[in-house]
Amino acid sequence: MVIDFHTHIFPPEVSAQREAYRARDAWFGQLYANPQARLATAQDLLAAMDGAGVQQAVTFGFAWNDAGLCRAANDYVLDAARRYPDRLIPFAVVQPRAVAEAAREIARAVAQGARGLGELMPDGQGYRLDDLALLQPLAEAASAHGLPLLTHTSEPLGHSYPGKGATTPDQVVRLAAACPNLVIVCAHWGGGLPFYELLPEVAAILHNIYYDTAASTYLYRPAIFPLAAQAAGAAKILWGSDYPLLNQRRFLAQVRASGLDDSALAAILGENARRLLRL
Repeated sequence: MVIDFHTHIFPPEVSAQREAYRARDAWFGQLYANPQARLATAQDLLAAMDGAGVQQAVTFGFAWNDAGLCRAANDYVLDAARRYPDRLIPFAVVQPRAVAEAAREIARAVAQGARGLGELMPDGQGYRLDDLALLQPLAEAASAHGLPLLTHTSEPLGHSYPGKGATTPDQVVRLAAACPNLVIVCAHWGGGLPFYELLPEVAAILHNIYYDTAASTYLYRPAIFPLAAQAAGAAKILWGSDYPLLNQRRFLAQVRASGLDDSALAAILGENARRLLRL
């Protein structure tokens, strides 16, 4: 069982009216300024999964600045998951700054089958991940519903790229310390956070933290897989492609050739996701 923990899908109208949506949301406008930056539908994702041998995928819409657009994105994702319940695992995007609307949207999405929240996009949505006064209600709602919270994170060093932002590992640590019951999935390897788990006091705070591997080939050499597994434990790593940014088939081949042993490989490619999501 191979489960991709990080994929994005969009309603067809977003692709058809791409420039109009770029004008409505500055972060979307930055990420999709390049006409070659792909926007995928649910059907595109399913076709890619079939070609790569991926059985299931966690999928979500874009974390828009506007709460109404988040709701529309969730409608599309939840409908796709209803049509393909054995293939697609829906997460719900919300705008935490719209506090009351976010609470209503979480309840609505959970009632319709959402299995997690995210991907949060703090830089694009106008807040910091360690704004505890703002994030506390979201964290409490996620914990109450038994939902993991998936957030964009970024490395404080290295090259710049569209969408990198400044949601760095220290912010994750502060949120985790304040919300010890919250399960957080850090996209993009948590900006390098697995290696700070070699500090015992940090590892103790991060007991409910997982790392997905989205966009890994744009950021790190393949050696990150065995090294991060050694630093934080293979049980905390979730394979995610960031489809359609990365080709699932090619990325899977790189992971399988990265030097992981069979047990770690099986955990990262699917067993950890099955356990976390209680599939």
